[in-house]
Amino acid sequence: MFRLTSPLRRRGARLAAACASACLLVTALAAGPAQAYASGVRVDLRVLVFNDGSAGVGVITAQMDREGVPYDTIDLNQPGRPALTTAALSDTVSGRPRARYNGVVLPNEHALPAAELAVLATFEQTFGVRQIDAYTAPSAAVGLTTTWSGVLDGGQLGVTPAGQAAGFGYLNGLLPVDDVDPGVTESYGYLATPVAGANYTALVNGTSPASGAIIGVYRTGNREELVITLAMNEYQNVAAQLGHGLLTWLTQGVHLGHWRNWLSVHVDDVFLPDARWDAERNCTTGDDCPDTPTPLADIRMTAADVTALVAWQNAQGMKLELAFNAEGSVDAGPADPLTARLLADRAQFRWLNHTYGHPYLGCVQDFSTVPWRCATNPATGAIVYASQAEIRAQFTDNVTWAQSKGISFNRAEVVTGEHSGLRSAPQMAVDNPNLAPALAQAGITVIASDASREPAPRTLGSARTVPRHPMNIYYNVATKADEVDEYNWIYTSAADGGSGICSSNPASTCIAPLDPATGFDSYIVPVETRIAYGHVVTADPRPHYVHQSNLTADRIIYPVLDAVLARYRAAFTTATPIVTPRMSEVATLQSQQAAWRAAVAARTVEAYLLNGRVTVINRGAAIAVPITVPANTQTITLSLLGLEVRGGVYGSAYGPERSGWTSLRADGQQLLRLP
Repeated sequence: MFRLTSPLRRRGARLAAACASACLLVTALAAGPAQAYASGVRVDLRVLVFNDGSAGVGVITAQMDREGVPYDTIDLNQPGRPALTTAALSDTVSGRPRARYNGVVLPNEHALPAAELAVLATFEQTFGVRQIDAYTAPSAAVGLTTTWSGVLDGGQLGVTPAGQAAGFGYLNGLLPVDDVDPGVTESYGYLATPVAGANYTALVNGTSPASGAIIGVYRTGNREELVITLAMNEYQNVAAQLGHGLLTWLTQGVHLGHWRNWLSVHVDDVFLPDARWDAERNCTTGDDCPDTPTPLADIRMTAADVTALVAWQNAQGMKLELAFNAEGSVDAGPADPLTARLLADRAQFRWLNHTYGHPYLGCVQDFSTVPWRCATNPATGAIVYASQAEIRAQFTDNVTWAQSKGISFNRAEVVTGEHSGLRSAPQMAVDNPNLAPALAQAGITVIASDASREPAPRTLGSARTVPRHPMNIYYNVATKADEVDEYNWIYTSAADGGSGICSSNPASTCIAPLDPATGFDSYIVPVETRIAYGHVVTADPRPHYVHQSNLTADRIIYPVLDAVLARYRAAFTTATPIVTPRMSEVATLQSQQAAWRAAVAARTVEAYLLNGRVTVINRGAAIAVPITVPANTQTITLSLLGLEVRGGVYGSAYGPERSGWTSLRADGQQLLRLP
């Protein structure tokens, strides 16, 4: 939960003098939503949430957490909680009225006792603060009557022109409602029409299986209430797609926070071959398969696959990131056609150091037992680890080879083979103690980790980890048939011919065996698309990773990525593109987000709007503050004499807004100004 510190009680003249050399002013040139706030009063940029634990409230708080929007919570389930009072919502600062919040979230329009609702309504009416009813049924109390109600799974919503103008302008218009499991009801909704005489504007309509308003604004006087009659939860893609628009409407387009939709895809093991799945023996050749006189051939890309990759990137306008191992090229010899094609097209790709030869850089592996264990020193019993020199050589030898071939990449980033060297249960409870000093010696500050093992980033010596999402397009398959066969082995019961792992693993669910001929396209592609798309629309910057084997033969990664991109472009405008950050950019973003969360939790930063001016004050260490404002916003700085000097356009455009991370020095102050 994000919170801000209590308001600064200073005279305007003292503040202007203190800001003379370090203040930033942001001016909205066109009439913007912020003008709905009452003039002459201070409005803090902080949201008040009345939380009863319901899913509808969770949709909004989850979005605020993703973006970094500060909010305070009143727990409606707390026994004997204090009654809401006027003093809790507003007071006076430096002789001016102050609204402590610039938005209010309620579970529904009758979630509080009548006396508290009256206090809240007076506050909202006085200061022009908006309210969201997170989920309710149509009634006269919100200006609506029901025209249809029922299960909306698999249905469709449409953003109206009024909705696009009021905060949902980043959406193209039509949004499908999740239907993950046809046997389970996931979304219930009421479609409505305004009652006679009600001042109601529909922002989002249901268009299928019936028509009617499902999200809209009910106005009484100058009080505005966003009424949501769709039951959804934070884990649904439809909720994630609507989430930013809900916040934009609530905060009238001005809030602390930063929002992007991210998707980076790494292709591991480039230049190397990958072992192949043996469909007859249900194991991986050269890995867990017993030795055989005629092992299956490894999987390795061809020159034609490189040409196909270039064509795919050009068609989709997205670059994959090639995590390369030089040893694969060296072993293939100087006449290797794959190396020749990759080097000829080197400028077409983004490259990433994946170590020279892909060895395991954790403990020395002892395969005399199943599963393998860490080898130990016979004399001391201590675990034997890959040495610092060996690890460093894997980093630097790959760099040396790449530089000799004219491959350009960021030397501060690395992916170790199998994310080895990092702690990994059950064998390695701690990191290889030689890993951090080897990273420092090689000048590496960003190292990939496995998000399925370690979802959160962490510090490792002088480096930071960047968790990556593994995709269920396996490293040991290149064809649809082999992908389905291995998928069936993992996800079907022993009775159905599978391994039965799904029956014994509480985190897994058994499925009916997929048809070898159709299962990839009919089941695996939709499931993997939904999972990856969910990461994108929940503003998750963590990269995804697959393997070079998935770019050859049937090239099975492309159908998944094509489906993700097609779904995204159907929902979002071209002004709201997917952003594809490098690992170092993700590391910076995650560090900024962590610092911002800490600053808000420590209440060392505050922000408020007064007569069109937003004041941001930092009382702690230097920090980057995320800010979102309307389009056509310009920066203005204060000169030493206190005069305003207009600067350039603030932040960067994303959808119909502009946003950015604004650096504030330690104990510094900055102003943002909206006319």
